Order: sequence, then C-alpha cells, then structure tokens
Amino acid sequence: MTRFDALLFDFDGVLIESESLGNRHLADYLTGIGHPTTAEESMARFMGLSGTDFLGAVETWIGRPIPDDFRAARSAEDERCLREGIAEVAGAVAFVRALPATLKRAVVSSSRVRWIATHLDHLDLRDAFGEHLYSGAEHVARGKPNPDLYWLAAEKLGVAIERCAIIEDSPIGATGAVASGAFVIGLVAGEHCAPDHGERLRAIGVNAVARDFAEVTALLH
Repeated sequence: MTRFDALLFDFDGVLIESESLGNRHLADYLTGIGHPTTAEESMARFMGLSGTDFLGAVETWIGRPIPDDFRAARSAEDERCLREGIAEVAGAVAFVRALPATLKRAVVSSSRVRWIATHLDHLDLRDAFGEHLYSGAEHVARGKPNPDLYWLAAEKLGVAIERCAIIEDSPIGATGAVASGAFVIGLVAGEHCAPDHGERLRAIGVNAVARDFAEVTALLH
C-alpha cells in the first residue's frame, strides 16, 4: 500500500531518456545556424516547455524568428525517435510494473499523446496507464508551468489533488506540480540531470528529491 491514492508521471526525463537526446539535437541545430548552444544551456532554457512557449523561448535565445527549416528538422528527429524508440530512465519500467494494481496513475506531459503512447508501446507499458495520457499541448489551454494539467489528471482519475503524488524532473514541470497542491517528488535519475539538479528542484519547493526509483518507492510508503 502507498500513502497516496494516485501517482502522476511526467514523461520525458522521468520514464524515457528523451530530455538529454532532444536537447543535444536542439543544441546542435542552434549551433549550426550560428547561435552556439550547449546541451546544458538547451536544457536550462527549454526543458519542460511545449508549443508556443517553447518556440518563444527559442526565439528569445537566438534573438530572431526561428528559421523556416526548424520545424522540419525537429519533426524529422521526432519521427526517427518514434520509429526507433528511446531508452527508459534507469529502473522506470520495473518501478511501474511493481506498483500496486489499486494505485491509480496517469501520464502528465508537455508532449503530445502520440509521442507518449508510442514510447509506452516501445517500453511495453501502455497497459499500465490505459487512457490516462494527458498532454499539456492538447488537453489544457495553459500547459506547464501552470498547474492545470495536474488538476485535469486528478479529476479524470477521480482523486483529490492533495491525495496525488507527482514525479517531475524539470524545473518548469516542478513549478506547476508544486502549484497544484500535490506531493511533488523531484526525480534526478535521468542522464540530463546535472549534480546540482536536485538543489534546483528543492529551491522550487518540491517535497522530496529522489536519485532513483528505489528512493521514489520509499517516498510513496
């Protein structure tokens, strides 16, 4: 048994190692068009954003409109990842499989449902979440760092947000999760997490930081 009635998972950087992969690709693209950017800078500025918020942040960083070929380049990389799959964050699949059947759960991600569902299929985890895949780009008017997505997921699961735990890895996601009123676990198990990442999440107000999924398990009990 756990002390919560539902568990809400961010996706990129929590269940799959897409944050490090995607931000390396973005940094390479921006560097290639004359705006030297490291993967670390990309993660610090863009991680957790989606839609117009993401595009606006990129334009602010480069100081000009995004080039016409940007969307095509990102789309091609996304399609490659959808075909080939992305590795799990260490321990993620075993953790989800070990959850009590009675514990309600959902994915709450800035990514689109097609991305979430396809990668869950690659990990053979689709059945663990059923239809409870919620996208900040598709299901709410205000995505992260606003709390709306978490409130929506809790409502759909039929659980009060105060009875939910949320696992987040990005500062933007953690900001929204903390504002939601849930118990927030900052996970720093992903390849993209620098040594000070946990401190960044603590400064935002997460209730606890977990270095791996074994520590998440301990926090849920």
